[in-house]
Amino acid sequence: MPFAMLMDTAIDYPEIREQVTRLCAGFPGSYWRDLEARSAYPEAFVKALTESGYLAALIPEAFGGAGLPLRAAAVILETIHARGCSAAACHAQMYTMGTLLRHGSPSQKKRYLPAIAEGELRLQAFGVTEPDSGSDTLSLRTRAVRDGDHFVVTGQKIWTSRARYSDLLLLLVRTTPLEDCKKRSDGLTVLLVDLREAEGQGLEIRPIETMINHQTTELFIDGLKVPAENVIGEVGRGFRYILDGMNAERILLAGEALGDGRYFIERAVDYAKERKVFGRPIGQNQGIQFPLARARVHLDAADLVARQAAASFDAGEPCGPAANSAKLLTSEAAWAAAEACFQTFGGFAFAKDYDIERKWRECRLFQTAPVSTNMVLAYIAQTVLGLPRAY
Repeated sequence: MPFAMLMDTAIDYPEIREQVTRLCAGFPGSYWRDLEARSAYPEAFVKALTESGYLAALIPEAFGGAGLPLRAAAVILETIHARGCSAAACHAQMYTMGTLLRHGSPSQKKRYLPAIAEGELRLQAFGVTEPDSGSDTLSLRTRAVRDGDHFVVTGQKIWTSRARYSDLLLLLVRTTPLEDCKKRSDGLTVLLVDLREAEGQGLEIRPIETMINHQTTELFIDGLKVPAENVIGEVGRGFRYILDGMNAERILLAGEALGDGRYFIERAVDYAKERKVFGRPIGQNQGIQFPLARARVHLDAADLVARQAAASFDAGEPCGPAANSAKLLTSEAAWAAAEACFQTFGGFAFAKDYDIERKWRECRLFQTAPVSTNMVLAYIAQTVLGLPRAY
């Protein structure tokens, strides 16, 4: 199906946007500042999203979810961020669905999806990255060895956000040593770990203090037993399954970056109209106008690429280049909007009560995670342009 038939550039899902906006109104900047001061998890916000059904947006209706396309989920996240809130506490529950929905067994879906949709279980943790391998996922060292009806797992993961506030964890492990694999992408397996049973039984979760309140942790795994029935898909083919989730993750987080960009521009424009210096609004000065106007143009352009990526994903078409391009463009457009907003507010941007510095710090993450700008550029250079591989 031609791409032009897949994408509608109008303001889509207006009802969702309106409803999420109303929900977010109950969680103003003071709510998020208080959480950050205490390094606390936004339980009330996550509960409100769960009870409203938004975290079950991608779960099919047969399992108690809304059965919406990925584009609708991206709109939910975009609206959350455009209204000054943060979806980082729970967005993984959306993009991990790609792995479970597409590759989980019928019994796994029946067991877990209704409980996740109802809010009885949280699937918000994703264990892939390791301290030594970093972005080189295929070199991960966490091993899982079959022992009867279980796998015994040993290794370490880092930057595993929300592990302390999730019931389930998708864990990528190596079940065949790299030297025994024909391809580096072979021999990896996805396990669904019940954190309620695992912690203290071979799994230790340690928090990592960071510049943003994302509840990030590292996992130390030593002899953790995971039932063999918790393998997602086939043993040894897990990397392909994870890629499905990664493309969804890039597209969804592109929505968040767009939302942040919209937030910064809206705040900056309102302030520039009201703030008067030298007897006139600062928004009358082109030094204020031009960075904001340029940021708006870049956001609108990035929005189109993000919609293209979502349309391709929902149509079941290859979307790797579009998903990565969307993530890169939205992250850079959002950061330009953040910088323009920070400059517009001047000294007041540093004051926590204005919430600019909090959102500014959060927005910077998009250029580093879930995939860095340089990794995206390398992927486009090698996959799209056909240049020699750099790694």
